[in-house]
Amino acid sequence: MSKIVKIAVTTIITLLVVVIATLIVVIYVNEPKETSGEEQSIDQMISNAYETSEVTTDIENGRFVQVQFQVITDDKKALEELEKRDFQISNVIIKELAVMDEDDFQTGLGDLEETLKNKLNEIMTEGTVTEVYTIKKILQ
Repeated sequence: MSKIVKIAVTTIITLLVVVIATLIVVIYVNEPKETSGEEQSIDQMISNAYETSEVTTDIENGRFVQVQFQVITDDKKALEELEKRDFQISNVIIKELAVMDEDDFQTGLGDLEETLKNKLNEIMTEGTVTEVYTIKKILQ
């Protein structure tokens, strides 16, 4: 083979190796973590948990409620962001409680937790909220 053909073949093989290596890096190394299908262990939940401050407010029929929630995130960055957004979390909780009446509060805690999870995920930029648990509830 001539010298030019050898150089061309070597160049093509080198380019193929570089392209394949780049594809492997892009597809496998930078692949986002899939946490939606995986259940977190209790240790992971505890390490990624944020406890809200106690919120006391009136509900729709004039009665008062005091609540506190445990918010579980998917990673440490999301937890750090939640800690910074404490005032926004309190605001979301107060707004949601303001439209509830006594019956909603007695029987609709699961709906409230799901709504809070969705509202918090709307404001999150790092990670996601995976669960919201009611850890304190007083209705007066």
